[in-house]
Amino acid sequence: MESIFQTSDLIFYAGKSLEQIIYTLGPFTYILLFLIIFLETGLIITYFLPGDSLIFLVGAFAGAGQMNLIFSYFAILTGAILGDNLNYWIGRKIGPRVFKKENSKVFNKKYLYKTHNFYQKHGSKTIVFARFIPIVRTFAPFVAGIGTMNYKTFLTFNIIGAFIWVTLIFFLGYFLGSQPIVRDNFEFIIIFILGLFTVIFSFQYIKNRYKDKKSKKIETTSYEDLREIFKEEDTKKS
Repeated sequence: MESIFQTSDLIFYAGKSLEQIIYTLGPFTYILLFLIIFLETGLIITYFLPGDSLIFLVGAFAGAGQMNLIFSYFAILTGAILGDNLNYWIGRKIGPRVFKKENSKVFNKKYLYKTHNFYQKHGSKTIVFARFIPIVRTFAPFVAGIGTMNYKTFLTFNIIGAFIWVTLIFFLGYFLGSQPIVRDNFEFIIIFILGLFTVIFSFQYIKNRYKDKKSKKIETTSYEDLREIFKEEDTKKS
């Protein structure tokens, strides 16, 4: 229970911090929003940056009239699309070298293996589904690049996924944030929504872990394994 209230305080102060940022930076706030989402989706070393919670928070501020709706929405959407695009090309360029690295403070192979499992199950649609899963969201375009997914296919799913992710969470915050009962209990509403996402994806994670115990593929993922996934998809389409 104590941890819940600590989280509540954190979100409350995050809202206060955003208010201060808006007051201090003015229109440059939208550039900062773009950069945060761009880096959160664009570099595997910055996967810890806020994603869902920030989008919801900004949507709520836009709903309360404290931020411009159009500028906020498109700053985040553009950051999400370009971030994934950058991550794809980084993965494509560094390729096999990733598998020679051991775990470090900025790179953990278990995230790469977990994302590989998503691709095995969902194929290119992983780019869309991963948008709603922290960490996997950052690694999905990176792995797509390593496996040399067809770029047109990647770009299509990238845009679709970014649009669904940003639109859903942003406007959820926008419409809920304009309600007095939500404004008065803002931090608890965010906790509830994030908790709901956590329960759903934790269930999926546990289910996948159970399947992983039956299969050792997660422990033997190689550069060739990743490429094979996308070769099979390209063959089916041709």
